[in-house]
Amino acid sequence: MLKLTKKVDYGLLAIAYIAGNHSDRVVNTKEIAETYSIPVELLAKILQRLVKVGLIASLSGPKGGYSLSVNPSEITVAQIINALEGDINILNCSEEDNVKCFQFDRCNIRTPMQKLEYRIRNLLHKTTLDELLEAYITKAV
Repeated sequence: MLKLTKKVDYGLLAIAYIAGNHSDRVVNTKEIAETYSIPVELLAKILQRLVKVGLIASLSGPKGGYSLSVNPSEITVAQIINALEGDINILNCSEEDNVKCFQFDRCNIRTPMQKLEYRIRNLLHKTTLDELLEAYITKAV
């Protein structure tokens, strides 16, 4: 089944929370973890990966926490997925990867599936955090 990992799910929730509710202040890990019932340790690791790639910034100290370091309109879902899970690959085989599978030579669906994978990846690269927030705000009103 094609689905996002928990790590990506939590990462999307956290960065959307930081962007959507708290542009004027930093947000700490505990606040996000309590809001979404995410284990604090796991969330801390996720947030550190987002810091490492420059999507969010961290501020140390008693009033520390996280804030966006990039405008939400410049952050894509693909960037978040790549930061947390690596390259987006839906298919286990493709000619570009030079990975062979048992069915590779007789596979009659590889090309259409590669086209589908390209379209999905393209959509993830075009969908911004701003768009996710817009959909949430529209739904909440």
